[in-house]
Amino acid sequence: MLTPTTKFYGAAAAGALALSLIGLGAGSAQAAAGWPPLQEGALLYAESDGSGAVTAVDLDDVGTCHTLAAPVRSIQIASGSASVTLYPEAGCGGVHAWASGSLTQSNLPYAALSYRVLPA
Repeated sequence: MLTPTTKFYGAAAAGALALSLIGLGAGSAQAAAGWPPLQEGALLYAESDGSGAVTAVDLDDVGTCHTLAAPVRSIQIASGSASVTLYPEAGCGGVHAWASGSLTQSNLPYAALSYRVLPA
């Protein structure tokens, strides 16, 4: 049997759930709003969240190591056939490489100083 108190607690719980879901959606939208629109190709950014100086990646230049003039901290790639592997040192060196996949919009775990395009 529903009492006025039960109805109140049920409505309060439903309201709290709705507010938390709205908050989660807003947080996701705010995080995505910082990135430039996703476009075909690959771009490296000097700062996190797709900001700062931009370096375009030639996805047709597979296997060649490219040393960057300045470190990059984020990547955006949309390609059906290529991925980008980033390295912490010049000349594609360093212990830990980071591979993008063919559809990525991500901050890097470290500043990268070189990269290589590989088949996806």
